[in-house]
Amino acid sequence: MIMSSVVFIISAIYIAKNLKENKIQEKEFENIANIVEEDINIQDETNYTENTQNEIKIEQKNNDYKKRKLNELYNINSDFIGWISIENTSLNYPVMQNGDYYLRKNFYKNYSSYGTPYLAKQCNVKTSDNLIIYGHHIKNSQMFGVLENYKKENYYKNYSIVNFETIDENKNYKIFAVFKTVIESEQGFKYYAYIDLKDKNMYDSFVNKCKEISLYETNQIPIYGNKIITLSTCEYSTQNSRLVIVAYQI
Repeated sequence: MIMSSVVFIISAIYIAKNLKENKIQEKEFENIANIVEEDINIQDETNYTENTQNEIKIEQKNNDYKKRKLNELYNINSDFIGWISIENTSLNYPVMQNGDYYLRKNFYKNYSSYGTPYLAKQCNVKTSDNLIIYGHHIKNSQMFGVLENYKKENYYKNYSIVNFETIDENKNYKIFAVFKTVIESEQGFKYYAYIDLKDKNMYDSFVNKCKEISLYETNQIPIYGNKIITLSTCEYSTQNSRLVIVAYQI
């Protein structure tokens, strides 16, 4: 009974510590998001009318404002390259570039079990045809754990647009495939090897394979030349499995 009590107490302490650390890490990401999103919907109240020209001016102000905010993050950490989000979901995070350094580091380069989403080291945010972004699969739809929801077709239908914004440009991508694959296996699909897709045959081969193993039909097919973004996270139904979301620029 004494041993059981000791084990129970140690387990309770461990769980409480993890919960506390998770709250801290979630709060840190929330604070970073607030830097980007605070007062983003700027309106010119003195001259605002319903005409299209004023709406365009207001949108430009919003875009300029957000670009300044992204620059603020870059000034804090020059590894910052962009912001990934899916509207009305919990996916709303900075993206870093420095190999897999951010696998266990937060935005401020301190240890974090959450890590921070990061671009594959082989990718160049400006020139690569396929931007591969990795993120941890955290419970309760935190980090890239939210991608687990895309196993259900109805979720995809409601949240099919991925936004990736850098200091230079803002792009939207339409999801065209959702699949699982086992890495380090001869049968597994090496999606991470498809980065530069200048060759049409290679581009089509990548798209066709993604469509072939997709969990469901999206009726979306990118055309050669469309830039692609790939979101990758761990998947726990099989050892060394990955859940992958692939989208093309629209």
